[in-house]
Amino acid sequence: MALPDMISVEDLFDPPERSGASISRDGARIAFLAPWKNRLNIWVQDLDGADEPRCVTADETRSVQNYEWTDDPRWLLYTQDSGGDENWHLFRVDLDTPGSEAVDLTPFPGARVAGFEPSRGRPGKVNVWLNARSAAHFDVHELDVATGELTPLVESPGPGQGLFQAGGAWFASGTTADGDLEVFRIDPETGTSSSALVFDGADYPLGVLPTQATPDGTGLWIGSNRGSDRTRLARVDLATGEETEVDSHPVLDLDGARRAVVDGSSPLIHSRRTGELIGVRYLGERQVVHALDPGFAEVLANLEKLSEGDVGALSCDDSGRRWIVSFTHDRDPGATYLYDHATGEHRLLFRPHPHLDPESLAPMRPVTVTARDGLELPSYLTLPVGVEPSGLPMVLMVHGGPWARDAWGFNPAVQLFANRGYAVLQVNFRGSTGYGKAHTRAAIGEFAGKMHDDLIDAVDWAVEQGYVDPDRVGIFGGSYGGYAALVGAAFTPDRFAAAVDVVGISNLATFMRALPPFVRPSMTNSWYRYVGDPDVPEQEADMLARSPISRVDDITAPLMVVQGANDTRVVQAESDRIVDALRTRGVEVEYLVFPDEGHRFTNPENKIAFHRQAERFLARHLGGREHRG
Repeated sequence: MALPDMISVEDLFDPPERSGASISRDGARIAFLAPWKNRLNIWVQDLDGADEPRCVTADETRSVQNYEWTDDPRWLLYTQDSGGDENWHLFRVDLDTPGSEAVDLTPFPGARVAGFEPSRGRPGKVNVWLNARSAAHFDVHELDVATGELTPLVESPGPGQGLFQAGGAWFASGTTADGDLEVFRIDPETGTSSSALVFDGADYPLGVLPTQATPDGTGLWIGSNRGSDRTRLARVDLATGEETEVDSHPVLDLDGARRAVVDGSSPLIHSRRTGELIGVRYLGERQVVHALDPGFAEVLANLEKLSEGDVGALSCDDSGRRWIVSFTHDRDPGATYLYDHATGEHRLLFRPHPHLDPESLAPMRPVTVTARDGLELPSYLTLPVGVEPSGLPMVLMVHGGPWARDAWGFNPAVQLFANRGYAVLQVNFRGSTGYGKAHTRAAIGEFAGKMHDDLIDAVDWAVEQGYVDPDRVGIFGGSYGGYAALVGAAFTPDRFAAAVDVVGISNLATFMRALPPFVRPSMTNSWYRYVGDPDVPEQEADMLARSPISRVDDITAPLMVVQGANDTRVVQAESDRIVDALRTRGVEVEYLVFPDEGHRFTNPENKIAFHRQAERFLARHLGGREHRG
């Protein structure tokens, strides 16, 4: 047995040849993302494929990450920020004027678009959530797509409060002083509000997800766990507050959790024409989709025959005849098909990474680790192909959030390290979402406590199974995962031979104080409940005790720190502090700062540079192999 040929970092982190395909509402065209000057841009092609695809955007600075068709097939809309600062602007593309430049429809310095959606019953109009008036307030404007005219509709009643429309009325959602989540009915003329619904905020660290108005405007679809540990789909009547179960799974949560690797799917599947709910996604080791509409049930059954993967992003024309589907898969990522429900015909449109041989990639296997207090930790183990899985070096890869989860699917970093001979273990430690509210709540007060014990218990499990050499274990993570990597290096310095921290928190109190103003009102049930309030001296002292910066003198293992200079979530000062403190002590630390990135790295040359450096760093300290091509 032997490891397969080396897969280059470029092969894993270069832009996909194509991705993110979607069909226009009239079914005449498809759009997709593909490289232009080494940046993903939007391309369009007639559905019959008779013409050559044409690139309709020209962003040379930063890849386009998402776009939407409008009800008029002439226009596409997409968002773009500057250097990762997350100040998203909304751009329009005119498909009927080849060569025309995209138009910035929200050219307001320092402002960001938080979202946009079609204005139901008003063709050519889109509602846009924008904080141009105040950084903390996202007001709703109606956009005339063709002219670019923005008309104010309703002002946000308070910092961080979300607005939505149902049945012609406007509602806002926010957190009360007691931490409950309240839905208010808003009078746009007077700005006055009245309470409509109240939810126990302790059950929802990220808010009630999803929250969507029903097409008739009389209710909301929500993910509810009232009276249950599991999250099901419910409908709440906006007039009476009565909650009715719409659909549930006996053991799985509604797939409303943030995934560490996003595939473009949504937990609720809607008819594009009517907005009616036709399907619901649940997520455990793998995805389960419940069809709520007989017609969609037939479509789904045929789509699921196209791949061994899980159904990912979906789009269809208004008639419901032509569908585009991409699949989540651990070794064959993003395979995308066109399916015609009238004829039953289908064809593969593309594989985003056709140069990757699925047989040379490592399968991601669900495993369960039992923590020292008996809590079950759903996890994923990826073992290198072609070698005996015994006494291997290991990378413990910790997801961000922490109110998120790892899920089955392709992860280029996991595949990179498995190809280099490492076992890779991903743990849905307590605090992760998607496994019931008790699993999430078990993390309250446990930052650098039981949350970290879970990671150590997972390492011990891998060692006890014989997979891993205990002296060659590294810890690697981004955001919360970066904090966890620093905690591993500082709180248990004898357990990790190396640590890689990407945009990680070094001081919990300074991190929370630096968050953007519109985020702070939503922190009551997440950061304040789980970690503490830095404005309360006793809680600030506890937060410092749980912060890696307080134990910097205990860090002895080699450390690599990676930061985006424009990060507004975990600002660069968090990385600067830990690096400066270590260098003062003479501890080895490699520090990479990318001036054109934020919290999530987008530009391929930066992803490649970072992972090349990480590959060399871990090979040097854990003994994995290194590609020198």
